[in-house]
Amino acid sequence: MSDESEPTVPNPATAEPTAVQPAAPTPPASTGPDGPPLSALTPPPPGAGNLPLRPPGSDAAYRQTNAGRSTSQRSFGRPEPQQQGFRPVYPGQAWPTEQPQYRPSYVPPPPADWHQQQARAYTSEPPRVNRIVTIAALVAVVIAVVAGAGAATVVVALDGRNAPIATQPDPPVGTGADPKIRTGSVSAVAATLLPSVVQLKVEGSDNSGATGSGFVIDNLGHILTNNHVVEGAAKGGSIQVVTNDNKTATARLVGRSPAYDLAVVQVTGLSAPSVQFGRSESAIVGQDVVAIGSPLGLAGTVTSGIISAKNRPVTTGDDPSQESSYISALQTDAAINPGNSGGPLVDMNARVIGVNSAIATVPGAGEGQSGSIGLGFAIPIDQARRTAQQLIATGQASYPVIGASVDMTFEGGGRVSAVSPSSPAARAGLRVGDVITAINNQSVDSAEVLIVAIRTHQPGEAVRLAYERGGRSRTVTLTLGQQIG
Repeated sequence: MSDESEPTVPNPATAEPTAVQPAAPTPPASTGPDGPPLSALTPPPPGAGNLPLRPPGSDAAYRQTNAGRSTSQRSFGRPEPQQQGFRPVYPGQAWPTEQPQYRPSYVPPPPADWHQQQARAYTSEPPRVNRIVTIAALVAVVIAVVAGAGAATVVVALDGRNAPIATQPDPPVGTGADPKIRTGSVSAVAATLLPSVVQLKVEGSDNSGATGSGFVIDNLGHILTNNHVVEGAAKGGSIQVVTNDNKTATARLVGRSPAYDLAVVQVTGLSAPSVQFGRSESAIVGQDVVAIGSPLGLAGTVTSGIISAKNRPVTTGDDPSQESSYISALQTDAAINPGNSGGPLVDMNARVIGVNSAIATVPGAGEGQSGSIGLGFAIPIDQARRTAQQLIATGQASYPVIGASVDMTFEGGGRVSAVSPSSPAARAGLRVGDVITAINNQSVDSAEVLIVAIRTHQPGEAVRLAYERGGRSRTVTLTLGQQIG
């Protein structure tokens, strides 16, 4: 039979059982075909195993070899002499540590899953563990996954007797003790300020009503709030103060300043603690703040945000019969709603830096539709401190003026529309038609901005004005006068 003939395949139906004879014992050492002696632990010399490897599942084992004798014939004949060197049967076969006692002449192809079998052959059997320990470990893993990163988990170790070795005590819950809070957190600020913040319920002599907020500023029961909260009781009526512990007391109106929208009331024998003032001048845009008050009558409401802007010109009061307030305000995105007026705006050290006073509304919003849109405004505490001290001392407050009126409809600066005789403006030589463009190098582009900028100073201060007359730029320095209001 030639090498090109078809391979002879044994017939399972007629073939006799194959007698496999054990091979002769391997001598201790033998000489390789090209070099030194070989042993069970000696790898073959280079080139000794260069025969092409049989791929898994091929029919190479059934092809004619050895001068035409078929594999089936060789299977029934005398066993082939064993080759001393180790030759892998399939790729990846491990090097044997010792020679087998016998080797059959016919080697079947490796099974299809020989990779998995090889992996299992080199995988140690998992140790037998106590079932309860395994369940406890699985439960601990599930708890850790459910709790997530940062959550506290308790690990219970068990010995072979299934008894706990050590456990960590759980923190007490529901005991009524005050929890430890991080200094500078909103919760810490709220815990410090809430006892000092009160709700004001005002009833006017004309049966008008208002609700707002306020906060205690000294140990004599003085409470600072907004003028527009208590002005209904200025000519008669009543002011009720509700503290954080839900105690109600009647307050008297000490004084108010419509120009700055500030007022002071007093409750005799008030047990609430006083707040601590900060410095609004030191506030920076982007710093965290907390607003506390009674929006929509919900006393003790705490919201948080940041300082969005400083020195924002804000005008409050749309009633022509009442004097408008001009404020160089702190802008915040902390939620401020009707009822928050008069409450404190505080930094993260629980120091008051502003008095919540106004909010911006969407143009066209009808009555009852106003609410927080992230644009709230607070009176800087540096100004509120001076005004409150004046109101407590004399019952009234003053504000600075230049002694001239300006056109509220003109854009591009503060255009002078009238000059009072013997006023600072008259003494400085200002005339009707002059357009003031700056005050102390602060740009002025409208009448509101000019009024707000003047009211950030105190009466008696000298300020430098830049103005235009007939197309020419001029400057003048004048001393601010004062007016009660």
